[in-house]
Amino acid sequence: MKKSIFILFLLFSASMTMADVRLPAIIGPHMVLQQKSTVKLWGWSAPAENITIKLGWDTTTYKVVASPGARWVAEIKTPAAGGPYNITIKGRNELLLEDVLIGEVWVCGGQSNMEWSADQGLKQAKDEAPNATNPKIRFFYVPKSTSATPQDDVKARWVVCTPEDMLHFSTIGYFFGKQVNASTGFPVGLINSNWGGTPAEVWTPEEIITHDPDLLHAAEKLSPAAWWPHIRGEAYNAMIYPLTQFSIAGAIWYQGESNVGTHFMYKRLFTSMIDSWRKAWGKTFPFYFVQIAPYTYGDTHINGAFLREAQTQSAAHPKTGMVVISDLVDDIKNIHPNLKKEVANRLSNYALAETYGVQGLAYKSPTFAAHAVEKGSIRIQFKDVPTTLMSKGGELTDFFIAGADGVFVPAKATIDGKTVVVSAKTVKDPVHVRFGFTNTAMPNLFSAEGLPVNIFRTDK
Repeated sequence: MKKSIFILFLLFSASMTMADVRLPAIIGPHMVLQQKSTVKLWGWSAPAENITIKLGWDTTTYKVVASPGARWVAEIKTPAAGGPYNITIKGRNELLLEDVLIGEVWVCGGQSNMEWSADQGLKQAKDEAPNATNPKIRFFYVPKSTSATPQDDVKARWVVCTPEDMLHFSTIGYFFGKQVNASTGFPVGLINSNWGGTPAEVWTPEEIITHDPDLLHAAEKLSPAAWWPHIRGEAYNAMIYPLTQFSIAGAIWYQGESNVGTHFMYKRLFTSMIDSWRKAWGKTFPFYFVQIAPYTYGDTHINGAFLREAQTQSAAHPKTGMVVISDLVDDIKNIHPNLKKEVANRLSNYALAETYGVQGLAYKSPTFAAHAVEKGSIRIQFKDVPTTLMSKGGELTDFFIAGADGVFVPAKATIDGKTVVVSAKTVKDPVHVRFGFTNTAMPNLFSAEGLPVNIFRTDK
């Protein structure tokens, strides 16, 4: 009899615990909520439980009732950037969320070049660490995980930016957040959700790839690896989907190296991934990404260029932007360039100009616009050249020209204001030009503002 009573007591206690109001990890102390927005607070409780929410910036008391499935969602309005504030959420129990800031929230996604931190030996991060105490920057580090189905939570927590935590966080993410905070004054929340080695397929919902025969064919070419997933959708389900109810300002992305072998489908895959994220968040947020760097892929010496071309084409997708980093490589045999701070600065300049309206920033690399055959030469016109073009170090490099036979030979190139004129003595009737179109090219053509000109080819 006593044993039965004891068992009933345990069951009763367990049911009481399960009925407590609970929150997902993304909602907690030290978080940053997106400013001037209607954001969601959500969680779990007993079915039909009355939930009361009080906010430190508002005298309104929000009340919601949990669903029969024991889930509740409240939509609240956030003010302009500021804080810290407290939030109280009360049902059967009471939760106090302290030190909440209102500001700008960015997702930092991709593979190893976005993931890398001082833990991987990055000197820039180690040198920065003593100066990394900043209560207006907050980190949320999503642990590596996969799932065959979409998940509703992750095992992580918000932390205030300190020298110790900065050492383990994405170096690009940190420097991006630091510059956005310094330039705008807004608190910045950074969500680190990335995994070295991963192809874009694992960050894309499975059904998008499965329902597209061409994407599926490319995905089936991916090989299993020891240290990262390759199955479509598995990282999205575990590391992105649980975040999609949390309002964000936008995303920054550095990935593509693992898709070089399937470059022919990358534009469709990448833009489909972007669209799927925006659909899940219910918002066409800005998506700024890094073009992969020069590297010796050991293939036909051009597949890396094809991938960069696909990324360039993807940058025409709405509310996206790409930064070129062909000049920020210290070793073309190292797939992880060390100059992450400079990469972050280009991403943050893009965001500051396009998202926050900061004037006077040079943030777009010149890109190919058109070409015209002249007598024995080809003139190349470019977009996004504010003043003029310049060479960094002698004669222009990495230009090739071809006639109707399609045989490309090294070409002489000269700057003429905002254009470049290309020719070769052995090509009397030129038809096409290629610029920097190899895996390892690090051309010396720049805008006068110091940004490298993007690679291109006029042939298809």
